[in-house]
Amino acid sequence: MDIQDIEPASIAFDIDGVVADTMTLFLAIADQNFGISGLRYEDITEYDLQKCLGIDEILMWEIIVRILGGNYAMPLNPIADAPAVLKRINQRHQPTLFVTARPDAEHISEWLCKMLDVPEAAVEVIATGSFEDKREILMDRGVGYFVEDRLETCFLIADAGIRPIVFKQPWNRKPHPFPEVGTWRELESMIRLK
Repeated sequence: MDIQDIEPASIAFDIDGVVADTMTLFLAIADQNFGISGLRYEDITEYDLQKCLGIDEILMWEIIVRILGGNYAMPLNPIADAPAVLKRINQRHQPTLFVTARPDAEHISEWLCKMLDVPEAAVEVIATGSFEDKREILMDRGVGYFVEDRLETCFLIADAGIRPIVFKQPWNRKPHPFPEVGTWRELESMIRLK
């Protein structure tokens, strides 16, 4: 399914796994802080990390809480080319909308502003606290397209008339009917930026 000519005002973005390379950070924390080595990015074939990585649930949540709170020493890096493409989108439409299932937006909002080198007013981050609540926010904001890495969320928002664009990750390689992109440059080609 080919999508072209998306207006910058009609698209919004998930953060973790789409803009932020959160899973690489998760693996680095597991290795450096807890001595769990040998885990690879491509091993993350399920969104439920415990299912695919076989790590203790309490430890998994300890790492996740560190990430959500910004309590880690190593950097949270952006996905390749995300900053450059998002800057171009942001120049065409502000604020650029990000909707995340994180329970709190403060840390990740600061990270986005710093990464994009934009003032706080140039981005809007809405933390829903749950995957299911993204749909209502996107509908209320009149979003037509949402870039997401979690397939279950894609199905939820599609039912509400919002067109999901799947950002390819090892954990979303199951059959689905949605358009998908593997890179930010590929996504950029779908958006009207001229």
